[in-house]
Amino acid sequence: MRYTHTPRDARRDSSPVPPCHRALRVAADSPNRLLRIAQNGPRADCGNQIHWYIRTDHQPVCLHPHELLTAVVPEIHRWHIGAGVAYPAGDGSPWCRIAHPTLCPVRDAPEPLTHHLVSMRRSLALQTRRLLDAGAFIPPTQRPPLAGPGATSLCRPARPVVDLLCGRYLAAQPIEDIRCVARTRRRTRCLNPVLAPEKPHGTWRITAAAPDSRRLVPPAVEIAVYDLGHLPYAEQERWRAQHCPTHSMTAGAADIALGEWEIFDPLVHRRHTATWIPTGVQNRPRRRS
Repeated sequence: MRYTHTPRDARRDSSPVPPCHRALRVAADSPNRLLRIAQNGPRADCGNQIHWYIRTDHQPVCLHPHELLTAVVPEIHRWHIGAGVAYPAGDGSPWCRIAHPTLCPVRDAPEPLTHHLVSMRRSLALQTRRLLDAGAFIPPTQRPPLAGPGATSLCRPARPVVDLLCGRYLAAQPIEDIRCVARTRRRTRCLNPVLAPEKPHGTWRITAAAPDSRRLVPPAVEIAVYDLGHLPYAEQERWRAQHCPTHSMTAGAADIALGEWEIFDPLVHRRHTATWIPTGVQNRPRRRS
């Protein structure tokens, strides 16, 4: 039996079948503008491959790239995919997905884990060690700081906190390294940064970690925040979509990767908070919108 998606080597008249290149497109029923394929990439913490999906609350989640037998995955760790959205539960099939942080070798193992999942954690740890030995992966804590013009060293948070659209987010890279997630005409990810010289920049300021006084806050109640809230609404939308100025002006531009913003929680993200204004940067005067 031949599956319908399996290409044929030749037609019935023995003539060769030309290769068919499938174009990437955004599905009409997709809840996001991310392309259905090309969502994989290496995890910044361990270097292992992951797949990015959108959860039901519109937040990104990284899953292990392979399906697992439901019998070897505890119920609290099961995920399934439906219409491009990740759901934290099983779908009744004998197969399921699992979140990468559950198997990540640089994180503490949650409980309970089966013997099969413990073995997978060891395999991922060995893969991380191979990448380190080959020089193909550098942990974030060992990456050298970038030098800026006119400064001998640049001290900046590896994952800065950003005020944007009346919300507070945690970025995945330093402000200058946040990269556009749009797809180019060559079907690759755009290389342009979101921070553009011709556009108004945000300002660094020291503010309370949790504006809501009813929430528990860590001991460091004041943190450094990159404030974009004073920019025009369209400019804040561009930052939230993680697009460069070129793709922000392109109507219907598809994304080839997920936006890397996380909703900031002062307790969960305590180790990423900085209490100083980064050195080597200059706050530009605010532009009136």
